[in-house]
Amino acid sequence: MADIKGWGTGIMKKIAVLGSTGSIGTQTLSVIEEHQDFEVVALACGGNIELLEKQMRRWKPKLVAVWEEKAAAQLKLSTADLNIPVVWGMEGLMEIAVFPADILVTAIVGMVGIRPSIAAISAGKDIALANKETLVTAGHLIMPLAKERGISILPVDSEHSAIFQCLQGNKGNRIKKLYLTASGGPFRGKTREELLSVQVEDALKHPNWSMGRKITIDSSTLVNKGLEVMEARWLFDVKLDQIEVLVHPQSVIHSAVEYEDGAVIAQLGTPDMRLPIQYALYYPKRRSLSGERLNFFTQGALTFERPDMETFRGLPLAFTAMQRGGNIPTAYNAANERAVAMFLDHKISYMEIPEIIEAAMEECRFIEYPDVDEILATEQEAYEFIGSRW
Repeated sequence: MADIKGWGTGIMKKIAVLGSTGSIGTQTLSVIEEHQDFEVVALACGGNIELLEKQMRRWKPKLVAVWEEKAAAQLKLSTADLNIPVVWGMEGLMEIAVFPADILVTAIVGMVGIRPSIAAISAGKDIALANKETLVTAGHLIMPLAKERGISILPVDSEHSAIFQCLQGNKGNRIKKLYLTASGGPFRGKTREELLSVQVEDALKHPNWSMGRKITIDSSTLVNKGLEVMEARWLFDVKLDQIEVLVHPQSVIHSAVEYEDGAVIAQLGTPDMRLPIQYALYYPKRRSLSGERLNFFTQGALTFERPDMETFRGLPLAFTAMQRGGNIPTAYNAANERAVAMFLDHKISYMEIPEIIEAAMEECRFIEYPDVDEILATEQEAYEFIGSRW
């Protein structure tokens, strides 16, 4: 992965953020606030226009986007004094993606991030990637395009950032295994019977990380780890059997790489998403970062377990989806998105989430090498199937 273009020239770099009002987006702006050496030129969010307005007044971007036309009209009215153009919908996201900037942070949730990511790569922009769905569903399109255009895809997820950091200085050395660590979520050690009565409020209580609602549910089901397995396959160009999930409840080791000589290199730190965000923004340089530091003398024991694949079926289903390939990872992802939304709305039980995923994977028509339109059609097919059954 190449150095971010122009770094070290003394020129303030330009950054655009898709998903600026979400957890990753707000923490990205927090990192930028701390160092004051990026110019925020474009911002986009889904519907939190109150927070977006505050961000506009703080950062004075040259362009902003929201998803709905009505929200765009409201925002234009409330920020008329700023004279900042407001665009909306997919066309708006595409404008943000290609707006002149050095790096694009893709922190929006869902497959809506695919087209903007492709547009940004085609425009020659480096990507700080926090949108899992981009590689899960379109990795076969994204990675070759990035290589062709000579751009960097810099991982923001803590686990993929950890692996990326462990790879530095080891170019040309053969990887034997990637260890993706998982906290185990709030239900680690629970049986299937105990999970039958899980309520939304229970699943939203993550023991270590502060994240958005969907990713917190995904973490509890281990679907999030399944998505990360798929993403790691594309990011690091390894075989599926080279990726192993390691439950590590303390969330101190964020992931590790084992090389062919048996050496295992791990990245450790406190659970703070600002660190992987900052590493992606400033790669290959490291910068100071405020916050708590890892203290080995007070930390205590670090423990490791195999994931419970029988109870948390979302994880083995991800391996199955990746083994089948084609558009099946899209069916997996789309079904999970819809199932989690239904669970959050109290329309299905917690244990129905993996049932819905598996059913959609079996139902969707297989396409071996889907293009973007076929990926999005598979998403719609999964949604329609779930709507007809649940």
